Amino acid sequence: MKWPIEALLFDFGGTLDASGVAWKERFYAFYRDEGLDMTAEAFQTIFFSADDALVGRLPRGTDLAGTVHALAANLEAELARRGAAADKAGTRNTGDRGASVAARFLSEASAAFARNRPVLERLRERYRLGVVSNFYGNLEAVCNGAGLASLFGALVDSHCVGVEKPDPTIFRVALDALRATPETTVLVGDSLRRDREGARRTGMRFIWMAPQSAAAVEAQAPAEPPVEHAVAEHVVTDLRELTELLP
Repeated sequence: MKWPIEALLFDFGGTLDASGVAWKERFYAFYRDEGLDMTAEAFQTIFFSADDALVGRLPRGTDLAGTVHALAANLEAELARRGAAADKAGTRNTGDRGASVAARFLSEASAAFARNRPVLERLRERYRLGVVSNFYGNLEAVCNGAGLASLFGALVDSHCVGVEKPDPTIFRVALDALRATPETTVLVGDSLRRDREGARRTGMRFIWMAPQSAAAVEAQAPAEPPVEHAVAEHVVTDLRELTELLP
């Protein structure tokens, strides 16, 4: 990367707590492992209902564990309401299933935080860092609990500012807090619809944090015509790649 960079913005879910895999996909995989027999499309509808119900309803001091367990409880309630069996055999208590899914989710997130914290510490020596997330209103508490909050000069939660990605307004809140400009800021995120589009609208560069499978497809795809501030300049599958990629 040849252009000057003064600030980095990160998405949270799927970027800082995983390697490019969004919450919806991770929950679906864990539920499938627990025996849930449901298409990804059907689960998506249930996930969004459970997820939306948490926005603004969690106490601001709720950490990641409290958030994930609350989401799992909402998912179980939605699955029960729509008549989904506990598992294929119908022998697993739904409360046990939800607790198991939440525990696996949190274990993976904890490993990601341990892996990414040293990377963020090194990046902070070179850039001003911020987080911009479509979240529930408790992003600061989640980042504090993960041991990451002190590394960021801005923690922007969509519920707290009243606007969601990809609206440029939410990114400008972070840029103002960091005293940064779009032209010298890079956004790192896993969502093309929210993060890449938000970067395009705001005039920032974008790095796509993609799962391994998606990154392989991207590498084989024909190159898109260059459009300033519109496409991912680079694709990474691990946050550690940023320390070599960025100037």
